Amino acid sequence: MTRILKYIIYLPLLLSVLVSCDNGEKAHMEDFDITLYTPVYASGFDIKGAEGKSSSLITVYNPWQGADSVTIQLFIARGDEAVPKGFRGHVLHGDAQRIVVMSSTHIAMLDAVGSTDRVVGVSCIDFISNPSIQARRDSVGDVGFEGNINYETLLALDPDIVLLYGVNGANPMEEKLTELDIPYIYIGDYLEESPLGKAEWMVVVSEVLGKREAGERYFAEIPVRYNALKQKVADNAQDAPSVMLNIPYGDSWFMPSVENYTVRLITDAGGSYIYQRNTGNASVLIDTEEAYLLTSRADMWLNVGRVNSLDELRVACPKFTDTRCFRNGYVYNNTLRTTAAGGNDYYESAVVHPDLVLRDLVKIFHPELVKEDFVYYKRLK
Repeated sequence: MTRILKYIIYLPLLLSVLVSCDNGEKAHMEDFDITLYTPVYASGFDIKGAEGKSSSLITVYNPWQGADSVTIQLFIARGDEAVPKGFRGHVLHGDAQRIVVMSSTHIAMLDAVGSTDRVVGVSCIDFISNPSIQARRDSVGDVGFEGNINYETLLALDPDIVLLYGVNGANPMEEKLTELDIPYIYIGDYLEESPLGKAEWMVVVSEVLGKREAGERYFAEIPVRYNALKQKVADNAQDAPSVMLNIPYGDSWFMPSVENYTVRLITDAGGSYIYQRNTGNASVLIDTEEAYLLTSRADMWLNVGRVNSLDELRVACPKFTDTRCFRNGYVYNNTLRTTAAGGNDYYESAVVHPDLVLRDLVKIFHPELVKEDFVYYKRLK
């Protein structure tokens, strides 16, 4: 009788456990319809959850140039929750503790939420500026670069996930990572034209870490600072100096679209991009003669490659030494923070500090509005 009473007492609890397990096994994709995060400025991702679940679903849209109707998904299975039926993407079991990053901008996003200690592998460590990565470079694996990946090193690092990027198509690492059963996700920050949109991808990286709330808090302060400075310029700047960009690449000169990330920063900082003809969605090539005419009319010249002095620029562009911006010394480059190997922190940490890049540009165009020192830019001498 006592044994029967025990069964009667524990039967409801047993049924509850069985029902709970059954519900977990029968989760479907359509259950993940609760928005956990919808980007305000970025256009390439969303994060969703399901009622009563701690797992989450990240969807990345068109993660490389020219992609059309491409979606890639990562399911983060937390606790003992099952992967939903019908899911065809990649699965990360638990929050990522061991991460391989293929772009230095991903390191900046991890750094923003205090998680560079989770980086076990990088691409081309000599070009990385982050102090915490460099401080433990002997314990961080260098897996090489696109087209020359050392998969033995990658496998030995035992990563939970690899953070990828795509350029003109799917990353060539995809097939091998799938074969090795290593989850991956695309971080598409570089595709965003909005400076704030680029920074917002830190929320995706934070979700992979299990730190989405921290990522949201960090990001939320950036638009506040950025927009306040943008408004200050709009209220106080009296003119908009014309700005030329770049130097030749081989025999060609690339000029970005008016919708480009850098051009948007220039505009928000109170400058005027000199090449308004490119209204498309990609950079266009112009010849040296047209570039010379544009530079001759410009008040300022920015982003001149790896050049660090006017003498170096004279060697790179000898014909341009008689232009007004060169003669007046109004040439600025984003190379203030570079590594001995040639890495440039502008292309690393600036992605999560668009407000600081904006401040640098305001200091160039309207120095009376900014007292702080440059962070990424310097005036060439």
